Amino acid sequence: MQKEMSEILTRVGPGTRMGNLMRRYWVPALMSSEIQQPDGPQVRVQLLGEKLLAFRNTDGRACIISEFCSHRGVSLFFGRNEDNGIRCAYHGVKFDGDGRCVEVPANPKACAHMHIRGYPCVERGGIVWTYMGPADKMPSPPELEWCNLPASHVFVSKRLQYSSYLQAMEGGIDTSHVSYVHRYEVDSDPMHQGVKALDYIKADGNVVFEIEKTSFGLTLFGRRMGEPDSYYWRITQWLFPWFTMIPPFGHHALGGHAWVPINDHECWAWSINWQPRQSLTTDEYEAMAAGKGIHVEYMAPGSFIPKANRDNDYLMDRQAQKDKRAYSGVFGFSAQDYSLQESMGPIQDHEAEKLLPTDKAIVMARRMLHEAALALEQGIEPPALDAREQRVRPAGVLLPRDADPVAWAKKHLANGLDEPVYTV
Repeated sequence: MQKEMSEILTRVGPGTRMGNLMRRYWVPALMSSEIQQPDGPQVRVQLLGEKLLAFRNTDGRACIISEFCSHRGVSLFFGRNEDNGIRCAYHGVKFDGDGRCVEVPANPKACAHMHIRGYPCVERGGIVWTYMGPADKMPSPPELEWCNLPASHVFVSKRLQYSSYLQAMEGGIDTSHVSYVHRYEVDSDPMHQGVKALDYIKADGNVVFEIEKTSFGLTLFGRRMGEPDSYYWRITQWLFPWFTMIPPFGHHALGGHAWVPINDHECWAWSINWQPRQSLTTDEYEAMAAGKGIHVEYMAPGSFIPKANRDNDYLMDRQAQKDKRAYSGVFGFSAQDYSLQESMGPIQDHEAEKLLPTDKAIVMARRMLHEAALALEQGIEPPALDAREQRVRPAGVLLPRDADPVAWAKKHLANGLDEPVYTV
């Protein structure tokens, strides 16, 4: 990838090409539980290079505004959340949940000139989503399957990752690495035990891909050897601009991620598991809460910083690596991924990489993002703004060797949220 393209893809602040593109979609901002109480403590939030403040107002509405008072630039984190607004602790200037200045004690007539940024919010799937783009271009709210399920069917977590969203998201797109870095973890993780598909994944690291370009992004068909008369197909999706989907293993829950830029060098990695037709079991919920599967154990409650992190070399155990208990010496699916992604540096040197055929989907996703960012600059609307296009589901399935997986997916997965969950 040339330097110019890398710069476009990884720079997400206000006024940048990728930043402008990403602001046209609903952004997962924070968990609803972070601002649980009306008039409770406000929370700092940074998204796409902007420092913001989230709070729940007196009426119970989730609100996101600029962090800083327009008077002297004081952080409203130190302000008072009261009477449907935030009052600056320095001179009493007050802003409502839309960023409008509603009171300037020292000069009431100045209100009209004191407004700050405020972004609309919706709550779905236990997440506060915000829209940061032009008001007249706001799309309908997200409709990913897990957004519209009962809370008992869904588990959501997030963690801080010290890398650009791009290299984190590319790890989510890349399913070929599962045969290597995760190959020992699948034997012990409670979210993956006793599943036949894992035998296929561990036995066949030579994944062959078919990739379908779609209106929402990409569908990836990863083929591995299955039974003597079949292939194991792992069908995953990348949804514009930052979602990736994970097929279930056996009876376990489906999974997915959202890779949301904090700034150019850090991102939020959201992890979601859900059961479409039933509540998560007690065992599933407890395992997820303990950081198993795609989730993590935190340094401290509410910190969202993983316990295994760059400051402690991700708790790497060289003996476990030698004993084949952890392929890289790092334990935990997420830690195994982000340890390697962060090792590339905050933004990897894309000009130095030498890609392989298994990276085809990554190349396609890069090009699609790049083309959409340049097209938006020319006034062409971005793809996948219709939230109904998010109604897709991943799958893992054994098919006869002469079967067409794309045709199978069109029959069983297209608009398939009423279809059974196909898995091996």
